[in-house]
Amino acid sequence: MPLSTRSQDGDEGCVLAAALDNVRNLSNILKAISFKDHAVFTATRDGLKVTVEDSKCLQANAFIQVSTDVFQEFALREESVGFQVNLTVLLDCLAIFGCSSAPGVSTALRMCYNGYGYPLTLYLEEGGVVTVCKINTQEPEEPIDFDFCSTNVTNKVILQSESLKEAFSELDMTSEVLQITMSPSQPFFRLSTFGNSGNAHYDYPKDSDMMELFQCTKTQTNRYKMSLLKSSTKALALSCKASVRTDSRGFLSLQYLVRSDDGQICFVEYYCCPDEEVDEE
Repeated sequence: MPLSTRSQDGDEGCVLAAALDNVRNLSNILKAISFKDHAVFTATRDGLKVTVEDSKCLQANAFIQVSTDVFQEFALREESVGFQVNLTVLLDCLAIFGCSSAPGVSTALRMCYNGYGYPLTLYLEEGGVVTVCKINTQEPEEPIDFDFCSTNVTNKVILQSESLKEAFSELDMTSEVLQITMSPSQPFFRLSTFGNSGNAHYDYPKDSDMMELFQCTKTQTNRYKMSLLKSSTKALALSCKASVRTDSRGFLSLQYLVRSDDGQICFVEYYCCPDEEVDEE
């Protein structure tokens, strides 16, 4: 019987128990936000949210919803459960069979958390071999509230990720900042860098085939630290669609739609505060 469909000893004490037939569906989404060592896990009836922050200027959230069927089991005995773990250690544990996996063979995962003070226990099975890992947990720090509200969004575009990948490949990544201009008139949606090779601009017409949605109510030009935004390229590489939003303060939301090996959908969202405002001439 597969690991994901049978109870393990001690499950009775779990406040959170979850199982996946393919551990890659979890590890890939966690790699997309693995730019810092520690992550806060928050489980609710809707699923699992994983949060990573950097310098109180950048926040990344990975959402794995129960409704997407990524989990073959997701049992929660409380309204919500939160804990902090070392994300680097967790990813190493999830990849414990990585080097020996045969083509077409997947690793099943079952994880159990017994509550405050207890470790996160992982049961990984491949080819009948089960490995148990226990990772110490910490009390989670309260994530920063970026107060990014949809009602305050002034500009929003949704485009194919391939187009955004192409833009990053052509822009000068030695630039300290990435400047984003969004406007109801030309240049509509422009990405700009100011690096060692000079200034570079990448423009998207609002009627581009790569543009699925264009909603801009006013002209905004803001700059964001490239060192922070580079963290989001991991999620971009895994995604098929990207949403770029700015609110009235110039705060940036990058949301990526990531499709798993089994065709299930997860979301990764980055919030980034502006580095400096740019006055329009």
